[in-house]
Amino acid sequence: MIDPRLDHLLYAVPDLTAAVAEFGRRTGVTPVAGGSHPGGTANYLVGLGPAAYLEIIGPDPAADPATRRRAAELELLDVPRLAGWAVHPDDIGKAVREARDQGYDPGDVEPMSRRTPDGRLLEWRLTRWDEPARVDPVPFLIDWGATPHPASSGLPQVSLVAFGATHPDPPELLAWLGALRVELDVQAGAAVALRAVLESPLGRVELT
Repeated sequence: MIDPRLDHLLYAVPDLTAAVAEFGRRTGVTPVAGGSHPGGTANYLVGLGPAAYLEIIGPDPAADPATRRRAAELELLDVPRLAGWAVHPDDIGKAVREARDQGYDPGDVEPMSRRTPDGRLLEWRLTRWDEPARVDPVPFLIDWGATPHPASSGLPQVSLVAFGATHPDPPELLAWLGALRVELDVQAGAAVALRAVLESPLGRVELT
């Protein structure tokens, strides 16, 4: 069960260059540079079909160390991890209000942006994802507005075969997901974790 409104998966890494090379080695697909974010992070992207993608996010090697607040959390990771995901509701403001009515607060909707390698400014709105290294099985919400969706930019492709989470208290997690009206395979587990299975030219690859 993969939610049809899945926008992207976030794969958090401590070393962006090394992680991109390792992804290419495991899958036979080379991610493409997405751009840089305020806070000292940068990303590489791989398509998961026409309307979703995988974002590999890590410290931006070119960023000024004084501006790398968000990147500092990623640099402390021992290994890469599948840390989060996003969905794109039809009306982000309405989705936030409905979730709050159901007892879950996804946070305020705030603007974000990044520069592409060719200098274009991409702008969107999202409910904040403040800790890029922390695994969060509850998705944040995103609205690209007038910005073309990254998945429409001719990204190299893999297929998302399965996506799910483990959680010590599945009913609690399912209640939060229900407040957002999103679907996710949830299983009981000692630790909070996300798992994605990708179909690639070199076979199936699991990200956790």
